[in-house]
Amino acid sequence: MKASSTEAADLYRQMLRIRRFEEAILEAFPRGLIFGTTHTYIGQEANAVGVLSQRQNEDIVISNHRCHGHFLASGGSMSALAAEMMGRSTGVCAGRGGSQHLHWDNFFSSGILGGTLPLAVGMAFAQKAQQSGQIVFAFTGDGALGEGVVYESLNMASLWTCPVLFVLENNRYAQTTPVEVNLAGGIGERFRSFGIPTDEQDTTDVAKIEACARSAVDHVRNGKGPYALIIHTYRFAPHSRGDDMRDPAEIERFRQRDPLKIQATSLKKSVLAQLDVEVRTEVEDAFNQAETASMADPASLTYPIDLIR
Repeated sequence: MKASSTEAADLYRQMLRIRRFEEAILEAFPRGLIFGTTHTYIGQEANAVGVLSQRQNEDIVISNHRCHGHFLASGGSMSALAAEMMGRSTGVCAGRGGSQHLHWDNFFSSGILGGTLPLAVGMAFAQKAQQSGQIVFAFTGDGALGEGVVYESLNMASLWTCPVLFVLENNRYAQTTPVEVNLAGGIGERFRSFGIPTDEQDTTDVAKIEACARSAVDHVRNGKGPYALIIHTYRFAPHSRGDDMRDPAEIERFRQRDPLKIQATSLKKSVLAQLDVEVRTEVEDAFNQAETASMADPASLTYPIDLIR
């Protein structure tokens, strides 16, 4: 089913918000505004937007170290995210989680590679036991497939028919290691070997991803157990701030599949121009609000007394 012009514009706007936010983050680092490190989502925007278009209000999202796009596509506050990364008291976690460790509403992220899938399966099992009707969206990357706990999680999810959608974003590199020299065998087989139905897509078209996600979510929401959606994608920016050893020609080749450019072909130039102004203004306002907020106060963080004895 072809999306209406309004729906097409909304998908583009959501991706543009992620793109402009991430670009602003990379610009803020040399100015000393960002604490720690960061892993941007530039180039992968269609995945978060397309998949999470199927999220219902109480559904749970589990993300990894590359979490900003998932957070924004889940409805999280851009200004609160910027503030979090600047260590400000108005941040998502009052400035204590930084770029990778967020908790807001039913959104959770962690920088522990592969360690998010046990959390996702546990939460999905809890939703099943409570008969809540909620499902879990679990985002992970190709680099996590070297972690044993991932396979323990897939096994349990399948055995217990947990309501979890595994979204594997294969951006073709585990930090700086190409997937071809990092993983033996196919990615899809890793899920299918546990009896998990799998859809594998090599696309950056947000409309196609949305359609695949709709089918995958229907499977999970109807009590049929876990499902895996594998999306072969590409990140345009470095793994984190500057560790990029890729051939520039390769990056340029993949830029021909820029998800924003693909979606832009379905919109009028006047609409694109308007959205660009709106999003740039939103990003500028978000960073201005964050930069003027007070710094997080470590003294306000309390611990259970048994942990400090």
